[in-house]
Amino acid sequence: MNIAIVGVGLVGRVLALNLLRSKEHTITLFEKDSKEATSAAGFTAAGMLAPFAELETAESLIFDLGRRSMALWEPLLKEVGVFDGCKLDGTIITAHPQDMSELIHFIETLQSKVEEAKEIETFDSIALGELEPELEHHKKAFYIKNEGYVDAQRFMAFSTNYFDRQVNVTWREFSKVEKLESKAVYVHGKKENFDWVFDTRGLGAKEYFKELRGVRGEVIWLESNEIDIIRPTRLLHPRYKIYIVPRGNGCEGIDLEYCKTCKLSQSSGFKRYIVGATEIESEDSSPISVRSNMELLSALFATHPKFGEARIVNTETNCRPAFKDNLPRIENENGLTRINGLYRHGYLLAPALVEKALKEGIFK
Repeated sequence: MNIAIVGVGLVGRVLALNLLRSKEHTITLFEKDSKEATSAAGFTAAGMLAPFAELETAESLIFDLGRRSMALWEPLLKEVGVFDGCKLDGTIITAHPQDMSELIHFIETLQSKVEEAKEIETFDSIALGELEPELEHHKKAFYIKNEGYVDAQRFMAFSTNYFDRQVNVTWREFSKVEKLESKAVYVHGKKENFDWVFDTRGLGAKEYFKELRGVRGEVIWLESNEIDIIRPTRLLHPRYKIYIVPRGNGCEGIDLEYCKTCKLSQSSGFKRYIVGATEIESEDSSPISVRSNMELLSALFATHPKFGEARIVNTETNCRPAFKDNLPRIENENGLTRINGLYRHGYLLAPALVEKALKEGIFK
């Protein structure tokens, strides 16, 4: 089949990788920006794989799709050459002493939604110190096994290079699609025909999904040679729920182009972290606000005082596509599939959602 994918962010890339398993397809990738996709929400993301932790405000559908995605990520990453980009060593959830009621309510909510949440472990400072020595000053925390993260920035960079090497893939970067329909794409005033078209444009598909909205998210990227946290850590608070996601110890084994893309230095001995994320009902993609900076950094400092000497190497802002119910949507017709509305769950949902869309559409 001759296939078009319009919008080559996270979902578009996962989709292309699935379709390339059949060597018989030819794929054209339409992207309105550069093929590096540094302006895509999938590049900004921390890549959390935390189906339990998202249950507090999400439907059980998110939990089920998330569990499936966690089984699918490792082979996808290996396909593009990222052999250590998926870590599932668990997540830590804690809170300030004055906010312990928030922490208890959070866990009770999870346990009321799924039976598996009753297996979440409670750690005191001693047990927490054995698991994550840097966090032993926290009196209480919860440990959720088998959650983790995907190295989002490496996935985006390596998948670009992977698609470049495929003879049956054609990049059409800086090509804004004016209209698409079943088996056809309109770009630069011309109609191009295909056997199947996939619309994975996110907010770029607002002319079709009228109710689609953007939810602004902001993250801060840090380097520190004093902190060594291995697992993603969430700090609960009445106003915000920050996460700290590790990114390993630098760019060893990564080519220079990647380092330029992710805007991180190659400082020896430094650990990298992504801290986020705000959730603001706005489609403003301007730089991070002073208020968000102050709230995220003050919460970070409370998680560990040594973060006070960390270095801010980058900030990123993006808008995630969401519907009113904050649930993803798949629409299939003959010759056209639309996937959208992943909200804040991009990396948690993308592989399972693409799998579902292909089974219901092109491979039905």
